[in-house]
Amino acid sequence: MVFRTQATLTEEDVQHGLRWVTRDGLATQAMVTLTGGIFLVAFALELGASNTVIGLLAAIPPLAELLQIPSIYLVDRIRNRRLVVVLASGIGRLFWVPIILIPFFLSPEQGVIALIAGIVLYSSFSAVSHCGWNSWMRDLIPQTQLGSFFSRRMALSTGLALVISLAAGFFVDYWGGLFPEQVAFGYSALFSLGLVAGIIGLIFLAATPEPAMILTEEGAGFLSIIAKPFRDLNFRNLIVFLGSWNFAVNLAAPFFTVYMLQRLGLDLSLIIILGILSQIMNIIFFRSWGRVADRFSNKSVLAVSGPLFMITIFAWTFTTLPDVYVLTMPLLIAIHIVMGISLAGVSLAAGNISLKMAPQGQATSYLAASTFTNSVAAGIAPILGGLTIDFFAERELIWTLVWKDPVQELAFVTLDLQQWDFFFFFAFLLGLYSLHRLSMVGEEGEAKEQVIVEELVSEVRRDMRNFSPAGGLRDLVKFPFSTIGRQKKR
Repeated sequence: MVFRTQATLTEEDVQHGLRWVTRDGLATQAMVTLTGGIFLVAFALELGASNTVIGLLAAIPPLAELLQIPSIYLVDRIRNRRLVVVLASGIGRLFWVPIILIPFFLSPEQGVIALIAGIVLYSSFSAVSHCGWNSWMRDLIPQTQLGSFFSRRMALSTGLALVISLAAGFFVDYWGGLFPEQVAFGYSALFSLGLVAGIIGLIFLAATPEPAMILTEEGAGFLSIIAKPFRDLNFRNLIVFLGSWNFAVNLAAPFFTVYMLQRLGLDLSLIIILGILSQIMNIIFFRSWGRVADRFSNKSVLAVSGPLFMITIFAWTFTTLPDVYVLTMPLLIAIHIVMGISLAGVSLAAGNISLKMAPQGQATSYLAASTFTNSVAAGIAPILGGLTIDFFAERELIWTLVWKDPVQELAFVTLDLQQWDFFFFFAFLLGLYSLHRLSMVGEEGEAKEQVIVEELVSEVRRDMRNFSPAGGLRDLVKFPFSTIGRQKKR
């Protein structure tokens, strides 16, 4: 009875559910921040992981999402998505226990193998839960609130991640200073806190109401259900766009941290500060992108934020010419600012466009089909990058402008591609192709890029006015205290 579904949800039930989904988002974000990204890569490097292993670690989660396809059958048979999500997530998160224990019982070589195995098992069970969660959210969240709800949820989660990542980064540096020979144990402490946050998130998920699944194709075969999204021309165009986009992004993004640590020689704390700068821009722009998406369309948001994000990837190739130079740090700051702005729109719209275009009652198969394509693309890209990184380490492409006059000859290096730079450049070209594929997707409410930019600027100005002394102070105390107050009244 704890996990029973409801035939219909009242407005009060929906709002109650949205609050629990937001809380789960905060707890899950805390876990993801402490167990992934910079800290997972740094932990793997501490164990002596190669570039191939780094690429593999980045590829495992998206490739594991392929399990969403057989999970459709599981969700369809059990017809209780909350039960599937909580149970699968719970089992998956427990596999962080052996990862936490790696520094205590295993050698670095054994630890790398155990880390890969742990991430595979964790990601596999997570993929099963994602299949049910996507369908569950499609039926729970009103379509007219998708942009505003997820933008607010993402903004709150990003703000929490900002604080956690900063504190965790300083903790790792402090731990490394105290115990330079036992740095890996510091990461185990972070992973332990992340596991606790993940378990708290499961409690929030268990309290979220679930509307009963709608039967639209009684007796339809499993293969027929899987194939239907690919027979839908418009949704197929969306799948091609998302697949090519994810391949482009994941060809470059997994190596940003490695690039800054090894090529630029930056301290982990400085990398985290740059990441926080990007997250701050995320927080500022999430609400603005969300309101634009609700007013126009997710495609319109992607048409503006997508090119901006691709430009930031291309800009990484200019951070060395051919080594660190006077403009390296200013350029890194600019990259992280623009990346934060654009990624807020990309993350929000890319996730919501599939939810919006999936027909009600068929969301499980449609969203699983989208995830399948995204997973293949996002999984192959970093593996390809990791396997070929050594090949490009011995190659270099230099574009030099030369000025000659009777007195002297001046040479200006305008482009110098080495090792990771090649992946940034290839990702940029592939990103341009994916944006071309986006133009073939049809979504209600599309608008021209100029209109979207003007609306975005208007929304940002409105938000900036709220940060005036009186309005800003009012917004600072509005959450979470007002939410707690509403809970008490109920």
